[in-house]
Amino acid sequence: MSAVRLHGVKVPHRKTTAGSTPVRMGVPSVVTIPMSMHIGVPAEPVVKPGDQVKVGQLVAVAKGAVSSPVYSSVSGKVKKIDDMLMSNGRFMKAVTIEPDGAQELYEGLAAPEVSDYASFIAAVRESGVVGLGGAGFPTAVKLDVKDLTKIEAVIVNGAECEPYVTSDTRTMLDDTELVWDGVQLLRKYLNAKRVVIAIEDNKPECIRTFKGLAQGNSGVEVVSMPSLYPQGGEKVLIYNVLGKIVPEGGLPIDVGAIVINCTTLAAIAKYIEKGIPLIEKCVTVDGSAVKEPKNVIVPIGTPVSEVFDFCGGFKEEPRKILYGGPMMGIALPGMDYPIMKNNNAILAFGERDAVTPEPTACIRCGSCIESCPLNLMPTEFAEAYENRDVDRLRKLKVNLCMECGCCSYACPAKRPLVQTNRLAKALLTKDIAEKKAQAASAAAKKDEREEVASK
Repeated sequence: MSAVRLHGVKVPHRKTTAGSTPVRMGVPSVVTIPMSMHIGVPAEPVVKPGDQVKVGQLVAVAKGAVSSPVYSSVSGKVKKIDDMLMSNGRFMKAVTIEPDGAQELYEGLAAPEVSDYASFIAAVRESGVVGLGGAGFPTAVKLDVKDLTKIEAVIVNGAECEPYVTSDTRTMLDDTELVWDGVQLLRKYLNAKRVVIAIEDNKPECIRTFKGLAQGNSGVEVVSMPSLYPQGGEKVLIYNVLGKIVPEGGLPIDVGAIVINCTTLAAIAKYIEKGIPLIEKCVTVDGSAVKEPKNVIVPIGTPVSEVFDFCGGFKEEPRKILYGGPMMGIALPGMDYPIMKNNNAILAFGERDAVTPEPTACIRCGSCIESCPLNLMPTEFAEAYENRDVDRLRKLKVNLCMECGCCSYACPAKRPLVQTNRLAKALLTKDIAEKKAQAASAAAKKDEREEVASK
C-alpha cells in the first residue's frame, strides 16, 4: 500500500458528532415519503388517500428489476398522494401520511425465512434496503450475482470520508453486533471467502472493535485506510484495498468485488433477524448554523425542518442546507424536504461557509489533475465542454468522473470544475441519445423504402 501513490484531497474532518450517541426523535407532524429514494424505477403506491397505515406497513411496491419497496415509518392516515418537486429538479410521486402518534406496529411484520441464497436475496429485496451511504442503489440488485464463484472479496465500507458525517461511525460503534451479523450473512449466503472491513484511520475505536471480532475468524480482515477523500468511493476503495481497476462501464463484480456500506449491512441484518424493514435513518445533523449538532434517529419522510428543530434550531440564519456531506451533498431549496432512505446527514451552513468564491482564470497548475482519484483531466473536460466537442469528451472519458469534487476543492482559482464535468456528461448523454434516435429513424426509413420497392 505504501508504494502506491494515492490520489485525492485532505479535507478537514470536522467530525464533532463522532462521540454523539444517536438520539431518537419523536413522531413528526407529517411524513412525506417519495416513491423514488433509490436509483432505478420508482415504487408504485398500494395505498390511497384516507387509508389507515401502521409502522412497517407496505405503502409502495417495487416496479421492475431495479427498484425498491417503500414502507410507512409512522402509524396514521394517508393524507394525499401527489407529485412533489425533488431536490434534483424532477417531480416524483409521494405519499403523505398524517401520524396519529400511536406508532402501532403493522401486525404482518415477521422475520423472513432465509435458508439459501435465493431466499436471502428475496429477503434483502423485501427489506427495502438501498445503499445507505448515499448512493441509493437497491442492495438486492447489487448482491444478486449470477455466478457466486466470481466473488473474490466483499468490502464492507466503513470509510465515511466526507467531513462532518458520523452516522456510519455510530453504526459501527452502537450496532456492532448487527454489522458483524451482516458479515456472517455475506459469508454464508454469498459464499464470500474473503470479507474486508475497510475503515479510515481517523476512527480508531471502530478499527479496534472490529479487529477484536475478526481475530480468529479466518476470511475476515480489518484494514485501516488512510484518511484521504474520497476513500469511500466504490471504485477508489476497490483499488486501494484490492489493487484492481473497475473498467469503464463495468461493475465491481467484473473484478471480483462487491462493496457494501456498513449501515446498509446492519439494516439487512436487522430485517432478517427482526422483520423490521427500512423505516428510519440515523442522520448526522451538523454545520456552522446548527445550534446543537448531534446524530438523530429519524422516521423516513420527516421534514428536515423538524429535525433541525429537534437539534435546537439555528444559531444563525442558514444560507445553505445540504443532504449529505459538503463534498458530494445536494443543496436543498427549502426545509420542507423529507429525510429519505439514502440520507446520512443534513447540514446547515451560515453566511461565511455558504458563500461560493468568485472563480478566476485557470492558471494551468494541474492541481485538479493531481488530486483526481481516477486520473482524469478536468481542465480538458472544461475546454471540450465550452467548445461542445462531444468526441473529445468521449475520448477523455468524462463519463468516468464520479463527481467527487476533488478537482474543485483543489483548484486555487476556485473554478466550478465538478459542475462543468456534470454538464459535460449530460452533453455527451444527449449526443448519444440523439445519434441513437437518428440511427433508428434512418433504419425505419430504409425498411419503409425496401417495403415499397418489394410491392
